[in-house]
Amino acid sequence: MAYTTIDKPTDYFNTVTYAGDGTADRSITGVGFQPDWVWIKNRSSASDHVLFDVIRGVRVAINSNDTSADDTISNSLTAFNTDGFSVSGNASTNTSSANYVGWNWLAGGTASSNSNGSITSTVSANSTSGFSIVSYTGTGSTATVGHGLNAVPKFFVIKDRDSTKAWVSYHASLGATKGIFLEQTSAGNTSSTYFNNTSPTSSVFTIANSSHVNTSSDNYIAYCFAEKKGFSKFGSYTGNGNADGTFVYLGFSPTWVMVKRSDGGTENWQINDNKRKTFNVNSTSLFANTNGAETNDGMYIDMLSNGFKARETGGGTNGSGSTYIFMAFAESPFVTGASGIPTTAR
Repeated sequence: MAYTTIDKPTDYFNTVTYAGDGTADRSITGVGFQPDWVWIKNRSSASDHVLFDVIRGVRVAINSNDTSADDTISNSLTAFNTDGFSVSGNASTNTSSANYVGWNWLAGGTASSNSNGSITSTVSANSTSGFSIVSYTGTGSTATVGHGLNAVPKFFVIKDRDSTKAWVSYHASLGATKGIFLEQTSAGNTSSTYFNNTSPTSSVFTIANSSHVNTSSDNYIAYCFAEKKGFSKFGSYTGNGNADGTFVYLGFSPTWVMVKRSDGGTENWQINDNKRKTFNVNSTSLFANTNGAETNDGMYIDMLSNGFKARETGGGTNGSGSTYIFMAFAESPFVTGASGIPTTAR
């Protein structure tokens, strides 16, 4: 059984849905904390994913679905609030007659300087939940960057804030010899120019000389995750090509799952959560790499008390012999540290 020190995962990650109304500085509540990273998507129509964080600040959006640099949008996210965030009437955040989802993570609030790496970084970190937001300036030469987690990250993704560059992701299941691009459908790409073939440590991650991660004088943002038992899981599985698909043990009941085929094909980064669809089979997906509207023809999974199970035969989630990476966050742990009582299947 998996025990956890986080009995209430929604204190660190939570999803909210809302209907747009076009008004300015509208308060979206129900998050349960003041978020440090907010990822918003218009569910109703083609519109960019817009990501905001406490380091880059309000109104400064970056899109998971393309390679563009930071974009200041005056009528987008206008505040991080004690129980959520405020948005104005941009199509990506609060246009009338559209439905939205906001995914929210708690980091460490106001960022501080971190000198653990050869590059001094600016970090907002939460070591309890294993999440940090890291800003640094590239040097063009192999370097290390402090991430503030006090644990080895299993997943992180880096974006150049100043230039049109790819989102390069590290996933522990692929290792430090590969990078995989968040805005693309391609498989993992073998190259030493991303992470210098060097695994991250409990204090730093390594960047080599790729312009995607380390152009001299360019500013970068990284979102870093360490695995926390009963709260988050970052792993891989092999599909079986059967509608009675592969079961992936997490040690908790998931509230949010993202899956990407990593060994070939042209498959999307598929995201399902249990707020947009509250029952199994959960088939309501958004794709991190496209601006497309929500679809009911994406990832088909059952979200169970201790993991998730593929419920399709397609290559996006469960192709026979195909390899997939995933990241998942908990609705509730399988067994809580406080009570020791197993949660129940939905």
